[in-house]
Amino acid sequence: MMYYSTNGKAPKAGLRKAVTKGLAEDRGLYMPESIKRLPDEFFRTMGSRSFVDNSARVAEAFFGEDVPSDELYRIVSETLSFDCPLREVEPGIFALELFHGPTLAFKDVGARFMARLLRHFTGGEGDINVLVATSGDTGSAVANGFLGVEGIRVFVLYPKGKVSPIQECQFTTLGQNVTALEIDGTFDDCQALVKAAFVDEGLNASMRLTSANSINVARFLPQAFYYFHAVAQLGTGDAVCCVPSGNFGNICAALFGRRMGLPVKRFIAANNANSVFYEFLQTGEYRPRPSVQTIANAMDVGDPSNFARIWDLYGHSPEAIRADVSGATYSDAQIENTIRDCYARTGYLLDPHGACGYRALKEGLQPGETGFFCETAHPAKFKDTVERIIGAPVAVPERLAAFMKGEKKSVALPADFAAFREFLLTA
Repeated sequence: MMYYSTNGKAPKAGLRKAVTKGLAEDRGLYMPESIKRLPDEFFRTMGSRSFVDNSARVAEAFFGEDVPSDELYRIVSETLSFDCPLREVEPGIFALELFHGPTLAFKDVGARFMARLLRHFTGGEGDINVLVATSGDTGSAVANGFLGVEGIRVFVLYPKGKVSPIQECQFTTLGQNVTALEIDGTFDDCQALVKAAFVDEGLNASMRLTSANSINVARFLPQAFYYFHAVAQLGTGDAVCCVPSGNFGNICAALFGRRMGLPVKRFIAANNANSVFYEFLQTGEYRPRPSVQTIANAMDVGDPSNFARIWDLYGHSPEAIRADVSGATYSDAQIENTIRDCYARTGYLLDPHGACGYRALKEGLQPGETGFFCETAHPAKFKDTVERIIGAPVAVPERLAAFMKGEKKSVALPADFAAFREFLLTA
């Protein structure tokens, strides 16, 4: 499979280059030249197969031309050492719980898959340096997914004071091959530093760089596994799917799944107050702007990278995008009210991101429709916020408690590329 750049000014690349470079030479995002449709038989029988077996079939459609089938199956099996169950919150509304991995957030699957695929392509070739910007869960998932992997160093850039304390503990206390960089700025500043590093010729001549943000095809494409698994558990097609969206890698993977034949009726992208995509759906014009801080911090993105992929996937047509995807946007007050109301009525505890998905789905379902939303992180990752909202304690799983006992190890840097560049060259 060959991959092209969304900016259209870089040479095409094979999977190995797309994974090990992350970003194309023209700063575009890599896209597969084709998206293979899975046979009808696969969808008729998917309910009788395991999460791993269905996901391996999806992975083969993406990566099977470049990775031997037995190796790819091993990578998928090691990635999916946990389930993502579908739970009914109220009649016709299901939560797809994506937080049962090591860091209790949906990004565990993409990070674990990429770590293994990158190791497959680069094993024994010397150090490769993974740069990742995070507004919350990406950093912890990538740090833990790559922790201790020989020959790979990870640098996690996060905005000072803008991630939850538990999220911060999950990537600042690890050490070993993981370095946390506390940037005095926003998530967009962190992402800009990472992108600038990839196009700096001198830096790339001195060290091998790649990204584990959803700009990397090996990070975002495996997230399609979730949506096939949800449909397999529902046992019926034509459900409505709602995805809390920040950098839009997760819903982008779902839309790739739709092109593969996934029987989902339509999609809803749920935003917090960072409503750039919602406004695009209303106006047909994409107007990125600086992000604003919210209690759903992993979605605090003012210029979502994966919009470029969605724009390309739909032939640069706002009308085509609107035919498959609608949007919603919620303030912090609305998110809080949703968490409080859902918990009081159903006993189901949402995290702030899942609350956006639940509310958008509930408001967007038509009579007779069934839908599922992504519950992307365990509510205990936002313990102080959620406890304040519901007025009751939130139990912390032992996996999270263990992170909180560690010592913070991070390096403070300004949101300045020269300072970041110098750090990387001397690290």
